[in-house]
Amino acid sequence: MKTAQEPRATLEGLLAAALHRVDPAAALGRRVHRSGDRLALAGREVPPAARLAVLAAGKAAAAMAAALEGLAADRIERGLVVTKDGHGARLSKLVLRHAGHPLPDERSESAAREAIALVEGAAPDELLVVLLSGGASALLTCPLPGLSREDLVATTELLLASGVEIEEMNTVRKHLTEISGGRLARRAASRRIEVLAISDVPGDAIETIASGPCAADPSAHADALGVFDRRGFRGRTPPRVVAHLESRRGESVKPGDPCLARVRSTILASNRDALAGAREAALERGLRAVIATDLLRGEAREAGRRLAALGRSLRSEGPLLLLAGGETTVTLRGGGKGGRNQELALAAACELEGASGIALLAAGTDGTDGPTDAAGAYADGGTVGRARALGLDARAALERNDSYRLFSAEGGLLVTGPTRTNVMDLVLVMVE
Repeated sequence: MKTAQEPRATLEGLLAAALHRVDPAAALGRRVHRSGDRLALAGREVPPAARLAVLAAGKAAAAMAAALEGLAADRIERGLVVTKDGHGARLSKLVLRHAGHPLPDERSESAAREAIALVEGAAPDELLVVLLSGGASALLTCPLPGLSREDLVATTELLLASGVEIEEMNTVRKHLTEISGGRLARRAASRRIEVLAISDVPGDAIETIASGPCAADPSAHADALGVFDRRGFRGRTPPRVVAHLESRRGESVKPGDPCLARVRSTILASNRDALAGAREAALERGLRAVIATDLLRGEAREAGRRLAALGRSLRSEGPLLLLAGGETTVTLRGGGKGGRNQELALAAACELEGASGIALLAAGTDGTDGPTDAAGAYADGGTVGRARALGLDARAALERNDSYRLFSAEGGLLVTGPTRTNVMDLVLVMVE
């Protein structure tokens, strides 16, 4: 295989291998087993007479729910699946709803109220199965009393534009909505709750995935206010949101709450699994492969520069693949269009200008990067030159957060369509 001559095709093939490893159906199938009348979830057998009430939410919700139906449709009594537009799947028993993401819409609020009715209406002897994946926080958004959906949308827009980390984002959400921060578990009538999650957060903390609807919340209202203060926009936050947080009304569920004794949580797939899938595929292709980090964070442009500089500093006998996973952020400075992976790739392209033998692919594992139809972008030492030949200034585009338009014109845009999974982002760097 002439890897050096086909870096983009090689990197896209390795990305496909990573996505295959975190396929929701396969991930669920590894932890949910059926043999005749026997059904086991994550190694724990479900009593033969027990019926299932199912709530699935997130970008991987429909794929996970379809896989569960394939194994246990005859045991499902009722259920609801809420996912992002374009991420649905064919379901036979469960009700499918679509809702807004990343900004919640009226469908998000309606779906959240439907989810609350489902868990409150389940019989005590029904096993509540909660299938969680990234995106569920926005897809199931019902404001606490005294707040409106418009308050939550405006707050979310501020947070997204300021480059906050996912933990900060979800700390705020947990103190503004009816389902997050353990409140779903508090409302559930079932005596047993099984949470099966595909992780889209660093460290796979169950209290952060989907804003922890069935997990204890160690944060407080003051922590949410602290996010606004650190980012300097408390004065631009909707007044009712600030007043609510200052009042400390409607606190989330805290560690040790008895309602959580019924809950058991299992991680089905994570960014580490995706990295392992890419690494194994690289080794099978005869490449040396190194996982540089699974905690890639911070500003996307800085991460892109660092990874490109690391690639330039390496010398290898034969092709070497560097792998990084995590989730960066973007602080909006201009009025351009793009996403964090495209911005990372554009910053890397500027660092790599004129360099030979180095290529980078950055992608969101959900197939979505910011408010675009792209998953990410490909960059190498010729990206800046190709853009310049089209009359485009790569560094100016980076300054105005306009990576999408540049890569769309230059040819580096990566479009996969919805993958129906979500384990944060992957960056693959090929060094010849």
